[in-house]
Amino acid sequence: MRPSIAVFGAGLIGQAHIRRVTAQARLAAIVDPAPAARALANEHGAPWFPDPESYLSGHRPDGAIIATPNRLHEAHGLACAASGIPMLVEKPITADTAGAARLVDAAEKAGVPLLVGHHRRHNPLIDAARAAIASGRLGDIVAVTAQFWLYKPDVYFEQGWRRMPGAGPVFINLIHDVDLLRFLCGEVSQVMAIESNATRGFDVEDTTAILMRFVNGALGTVTASDTIVAPWSWEFTAGENPAYPHVPIQAYKIGGTDASLSIPDLTLWRHTTMKGWWEPMVSETLPYAAADPLDRQMAHFVDVIAGRAVPLVSGREALRTLALVEAIKHAAETGVVQPLNPG
Repeated sequence: MRPSIAVFGAGLIGQAHIRRVTAQARLAAIVDPAPAARALANEHGAPWFPDPESYLSGHRPDGAIIATPNRLHEAHGLACAASGIPMLVEKPITADTAGAARLVDAAEKAGVPLLVGHHRRHNPLIDAARAAIASGRLGDIVAVTAQFWLYKPDVYFEQGWRRMPGAGPVFINLIHDVDLLRFLCGEVSQVMAIESNATRGFDVEDTTAILMRFVNGALGTVTASDTIVAPWSWEFTAGENPAYPHVPIQAYKIGGTDASLSIPDLTLWRHTTMKGWWEPMVSETLPYAAADPLDRQMAHFVDVIAGRAVPLVSGREALRTLALVEAIKHAAETGVVQPLNPG
């Protein structure tokens, strides 16, 4: 029997989850105070509740998806942990690392599975890239570079919270990119960063430049801006979300002592015989079978609920990514190198 899954939050990402719940499981309820959410519940023939407290007081689904605003993730996750309900929490896991640590500890003590929605890890092209790195084809990783360059139109900022601290490209967008860099290249030991709000003049950054040192000795550079007219971002290059035009080029490059790999186009470059700057090079495109990562994430969550799998992105994994993002912001604010605990 398909598991029953309640969805907390019926915004854009909540609606994306609702569509996938109805395809792969049973929609237990939609929990959101907005009138539009009530109408959506009626459309799906599902119960509607204004808040998790009123719902959980008399119901226990097999699983819950928490797609409410970031500041509510901790409270809603703690309620699920207390009720023994496996959960999928949207990224970031909570608004800050202190809240994330409390939620992770509570879920672990209760033995409740906690999956976090860093959905890009479920993309098959990331499986292919990680397999190539793990197999040693690139040799030792030496350097990594990533870009998030695109232009968000003025209408995007009509919602006031998007102009305020916590809503810039680092927390909203770059958290996905640095999570993938951790997943592909290992833990980060220290970061430096600078940021600017010179283009739009909001109370939050619009452009950031970051230096990273990985535990394995590799160095990384990352730049992010939502004020540049350019295609060099995961959104444009991965073809993952049809809302964005697809440009089949790269957003990341990972360089090793034997070969280098660009992502998401999965082009691997190497010398044909001996290594050297006079020697010819060849390229190949790594094969993979494309699939929607949100579909795969939902299938994985169904397996987690059934006890057939452990979370690919656990709460503790998401806590490490959030700690890295907080370190980036603190480094930019203070001008001081920020160490990280990779454990």
